[in-house]
Amino acid sequence: MPHDPHIADSHDYIRVEGARENNLKDVTVEIPKRRLTVFTGVSGSGKSSLVFDTIAAESQRLINETYSAFVQGFMPSMARPDVDVIDGLTTAILVDQERMGANARSTVGTATDANAILRILFSRLGEPHIGPPPAFSFNIPTRKASGSMTVDKGQGERVVVRNVVYHGGMCPACEGMGTVSDIDLTELYDETKSLAEGAVTVPGYKAGGWSMRQFTESGFLDPDKPISKYTKKELKDFLYKEPTKVKVANLNLTYEGLVPQIQKSYLSKDPDALQPHIRAFVERAVTFTPCPECGGTRLNEAARSSKIDGKSIADACAMQVSDLADWVRGLDQPSVAPLLAALSDLLDSFVEIGLGYLSLDRPSGTLSGGEAQRTRMIRHLGSALTDVTYVFDEPTIGLHPHDIQRMNDLLVQLRDKGNTVLVVEHDPEVMEIADHLVDMGPGAGTRGGEIVYQGDFAGLLSSGTATGKHVERRPGLKPGFRQPNGAIPIVGATLHNLQDVSVDVPLGVLVAVTGVAGSGKSSLIHGCMPRTDPSVTVIDQSEIRGSSRSNPATYTGVADPIRKAFAKANDVKPALFSSNSEGACPECKGLGLITTDLGFMEKVSTVCDVCQGRRFMDEVLEYELRGKNIAEALDMPIEEAADFFEQEKKARVILGRLRDVGLGYVQLGQALNTLSGGERQRLKLAIEMGNDSDVYVLDEPTTGLHLKDVEHLLGLLDRLVDDGRTVIVIEHNLDVIAHADWVIDMGPGAGHDGGQVVFEGTPDDLVTSGTLTGQHLGRRLVS
Repeated sequence: MPHDPHIADSHDYIRVEGARENNLKDVTVEIPKRRLTVFTGVSGSGKSSLVFDTIAAESQRLINETYSAFVQGFMPSMARPDVDVIDGLTTAILVDQERMGANARSTVGTATDANAILRILFSRLGEPHIGPPPAFSFNIPTRKASGSMTVDKGQGERVVVRNVVYHGGMCPACEGMGTVSDIDLTELYDETKSLAEGAVTVPGYKAGGWSMRQFTESGFLDPDKPISKYTKKELKDFLYKEPTKVKVANLNLTYEGLVPQIQKSYLSKDPDALQPHIRAFVERAVTFTPCPECGGTRLNEAARSSKIDGKSIADACAMQVSDLADWVRGLDQPSVAPLLAALSDLLDSFVEIGLGYLSLDRPSGTLSGGEAQRTRMIRHLGSALTDVTYVFDEPTIGLHPHDIQRMNDLLVQLRDKGNTVLVVEHDPEVMEIADHLVDMGPGAGTRGGEIVYQGDFAGLLSSGTATGKHVERRPGLKPGFRQPNGAIPIVGATLHNLQDVSVDVPLGVLVAVTGVAGSGKSSLIHGCMPRTDPSVTVIDQSEIRGSSRSNPATYTGVADPIRKAFAKANDVKPALFSSNSEGACPECKGLGLITTDLGFMEKVSTVCDVCQGRRFMDEVLEYELRGKNIAEALDMPIEEAADFFEQEKKARVILGRLRDVGLGYVQLGQALNTLSGGERQRLKLAIEMGNDSDVYVLDEPTTGLHLKDVEHLLGLLDRLVDDGRTVIVIEHNLDVIAHADWVIDMGPGAGHDGGQVVFEGTPDDLVTSGTLTGQHLGRRLVS
């Protein structure tokens, strides 16, 4: 029976008016709710600024404001996006490319709650029974307590003595880390020096600093005595003494030996989370080996002894997820049927999303950005929430073309539950399933920030935009392929899932290493290929680390020749032209912003009134180079700066490389945290290509690149090869594979179904090889 329209049904759009965040130019758009909308456009055109920095940011800010001021004080502060009107918002859930936290205790199982269900399962069904679920957790130690309690009862008292055991599953030898460390003491100190002379060579332990004063003023050690002359007791106190209360400079401190301090400060963290100089020290001074007591499982003997159907919880976590799902389905235990059903659904979600090759004991910090994003998707697939907005940032990253259809099915599944799905994406196969498309452009940076098309996919193809033109364009094979001038042999590789692989990686050509996700590409190249002769530079997917003051000029080193050019032209010191040094605005300390802390309320950042956001003192801005001051120079796009600094050789070289990788539109002084993932990776690429290496290894360099920008990247790789270098690209992009001189295809499947070389040869032979990659390449090429 038809009903009259209800006014509540009229709010079917997210409406944005006058969005000016980053490079957006008063963008106005209506986005349909409960539909799948794909945002596309060239890199840097403003997609992320509209979707993440405007729509999602405002949704999260409004939700945060519903909490009390006290709670808001513990939440990240968010300023209102620069937009006139935004309404029709629903709760936004972001599923981005950020890697999972680098906590060394976090695994795939703990991050997805699969381990929590397994622990309950083993506590109910495991034989012998050893205790409750915490008894199977490698993060909880076994604790014992004893004591007495006096009870008043009637006319007398009764003393009750209790002994309690709190069961945990942590291996006592490695404390649940799975590895033990062997520290090279010669890397910790110079025994010919005294503490006062700077004997300790560990980063952060500078002579005279607070870290060293506990050693020099504790009374346990003679600060002027060379370490080589320490007695056995003194050396033990210096290196291994247990925590002891001491008084230093009238302050109560805890003295502890150098080795346990290093273990707590550096070795308890994921190496990738450490600063570069500390990570280099750890790699130099520490050797990590699997714990001999638990065999790397992280669990104590009791937890490993309890089994279900012949398998312990450690065995289950070490299994490939697809195999574990089959094992769980084979358990016929009516008493825990709901638990088994929940675990089966969770594990099946891994397989559906293309992560069936993982194991639950894999450290979450080792997942790629794409794997981490898909792992986070798992918790949303079975969610009972509806009418929320899911925001995805290039969900096809790291996916082989064979797996993209499964990702599309999941996006449609979320939409069909009544959710709004917003996807920032460059892949034509994702654009094709969209209910609505928003194409940003026409260019990048200041030349972008506008909506150049919105509508359906068919309309995009005839729109004439850069995206519309390149979606229809099909690559062709090169008329000829370069011939190798040597090879790097890999013999008998067995790392991870590799099955005794032997292959020659040719030199002097462009090599594409491909295969489905989890087939062993990274294990083969990153883990097994020799890197010493010839010299190899690896440009992987690890994030750029920099402070809030970092920008392309400081990160690439081009700021130094620019400062020297200004200093020479004005006969003053270069430090004046650094916003981190003598030239900084005294009010904002060179940040350009004043941040006001309102106690438990959110922090408010405003443009500095003194320097107007320019970051430098007025006196510094009076100095000019060819008509521009330092602030104006840093505001220039790299394209313009490359021409302006043509006379400065060092600056010209660096800026030329930045322009070559397609970053000409980015401003020299633009904050690094405003760059997209693709822009940050290309910035890193430009720096690494300045090294004098024979071989470059690139890990999915097309991440975040528009189809148009892929052409520029291929041109850059060709120039490197033509200059006599070897370029090895681990890649799924079919345009890159078609352009390669040689292809190594891994497979045939993922995990233990992969780990083999299923093809090696030229792209034209790959098309007829019958492999999954060859089939998809054949469909992509010009027919």
